[in-house]
Amino acid sequence: MNDIKDWYERPHPVTGERYIARDEPGYVDIPTFMRCPRPAAIGEADIAFVGVPYDGQATERVGARQGPRQIRDVSTTLRAINHATQVDPFALCRIADAGDVRLPRAFDVMDTIEDIAGFYRPLKAAGVIPLSAGGDHSISYPILKALAAEGPVGLIHIDAHLDLWDTYLGSRYHHGSQFRRAVEDGLIDPKRMIQIGLRGAQNTREGWDFQRELGIRGIYIEELREIGIEAAVEEARRIAGGGPVYLTFDIDALDPVFAPGTGTPEIGGITTFEAQQLLRGLRGLNFIGADLVEVSPPLDPSGNTALTGATLM
Repeated sequence: MNDIKDWYERPHPVTGERYIARDEPGYVDIPTFMRCPRPAAIGEADIAFVGVPYDGQATERVGARQGPRQIRDVSTTLRAINHATQVDPFALCRIADAGDVRLPRAFDVMDTIEDIAGFYRPLKAAGVIPLSAGGDHSISYPILKALAAEGPVGLIHIDAHLDLWDTYLGSRYHHGSQFRRAVEDGLIDPKRMIQIGLRGAQNTREGWDFQRELGIRGIYIEELREIGIEAAVEEARRIAGGGPVYLTFDIDALDPVFAPGTGTPEIGGITTFEAQQLLRGLRGLNFIGADLVEVSPPLDPSGNTALTGATLM
């Protein structure tokens, strides 16, 4: 533990004084995620926060490209130890902020997919687990291209929407198709995939058909209300099993009362407390990474959606 604590101590770039940034007041200095240090080399870290400021595949309202910055900003007010878990993550491992994915070709969808995947490949090679903030939900696909390149992984998907569409406006790549593409590309094992909180209406049945034909487990909001969070957690753990699994959380899984700042809100969603219960219940699974997406600051001047996203992360 002493070695880990020592790792967080960094010299101030001007004074040379050694200090731990996350122990400083939240309103000072540059707002990295939860005041974590920037690593001198990415292999230093065990877990890395990554921002993906991209919403070029959003089908309706944009603004999620600004999500990582506001999530970082509000995260500086968060404290390390949660009352329910009593876990101090900073005492267990080295957590760093790896910055944002560079997107020099953001107006080209296919090039951007490769740019995002290319950012995550060195993280995987170094054994670093990425915790990512979107950005629209399309970012999960290139992240999985990097993390699941050696074979399909399980997926726990908390969302109002299936994200199993096919083509939209002539494109196979958008924030409603990423998990269909990932299954087709052998990145996700559909038998180890579960979707929780589903309730979004569709113009066609193709997403529902794809889910059913491949045996993807969907817990729609009505079933979730009937069986409760604890049973949903047990089902997610059963399906994920002991193998590698990726966790993706779309903020629109929450009712827009709690998270209005998102591009495709759906009423009748889960509460923030239920979301916390879900995530706490998944502790101990073999996670290779996770993301939280679709926080759109321009759609919520209060900043509460970003605060909710940062807290869940």
